[in-house]
Amino acid sequence: MALRPIVGIDHWRRKIAISPITPLKAAQAPKTAGNLRGIALMAAGMFLFSAVDAMGKFLTDTMHPVQIVWFRQLGLLFGVLVLIALRGPSVLRSSNPKLQIGRGLLAACSATLFIVGVSYVPLADAVAISFVAPFMVMVMGALILREPVGVRRWVAITIGFVGTLIVIRPGMGLMHPAAGLVIIAATAFALRQILSRVLAGADSTQTRVAYTAIVSWALLCIPFPFVWRAPATTFEIWLLIAMAVIAAFAETLVIVALSLTQAVVVAPVQYSLIIWGTLYGFFIFGQLPDAWTWIGTVIIVATGLYTLNRERAITRMK
Repeated sequence: MALRPIVGIDHWRRKIAISPITPLKAAQAPKTAGNLRGIALMAAGMFLFSAVDAMGKFLTDTMHPVQIVWFRQLGLLFGVLVLIALRGPSVLRSSNPKLQIGRGLLAACSATLFIVGVSYVPLADAVAISFVAPFMVMVMGALILREPVGVRRWVAITIGFVGTLIVIRPGMGLMHPAAGLVIIAATAFALRQILSRVLAGADSTQTRVAYTAIVSWALLCIPFPFVWRAPATTFEIWLLIAMAVIAAFAETLVIVALSLTQAVVVAPVQYSLIIWGTLYGFFIFGQLPDAWTWIGTVIIVATGLYTLNRERAITRMK
């Protein structure tokens, strides 16, 4: 009796090879895990950055804002030095060093102006006002980079600005004039994001962060000797050290989060700053936003999340 050939092996091999299910599951699992890890790390980074802001506000009672920001950026610089030690000097290779230096200058300005503003304005209010930056990025992107912005996003931008006006309530004398400095700080931050978009295709996130930390700290070294005041207490010394270390750790968490997933995935997590800012403001400074500030903040966050969702949808279509 002739032996029957074993049939089906090649057939099933071909089916497995062409089946879309196996590779799809294999691709989706790491991506989902990466997204979850990225979101968790970004959330931790926002919590720590809010703590750094609270420390900075606390120190403004006895120290010059430039001195505070100098120590804060020193922490970021340390984080970048660790990054360079791990990745090598290639992190500093840039296609356009002039634009990178410009980003560093804007970072120094925005951080200093924010600390000056937050010394007069409640922390949660300052954070809410600073959320105008994403809308400014879209407006500048349309006007400067000629990026397309649909009608829906223009409406969201307009509503977001209305929410900001509700928080500030100009002309009513309810918000300290220093809130204007927070708006200028947000504008400088938005300009920095525009430069990031110009450099996005050529320089990595790590390179942009490295230049920002190095250049901003170096620029702050210029006025630093003229505003230096030695810490009067051991508590101030430890607070400055803690602020620098936590800022470095927070920056590292954000860098890792952005390396694990796309920016559009983790961007909504930045709005958790308003939660931490409110909690820190209440427990440390005994400050809580009033009802109108909450209304304005909800409007800003809702429209911001909507525009981020539109951005994600457009990115997927591309």
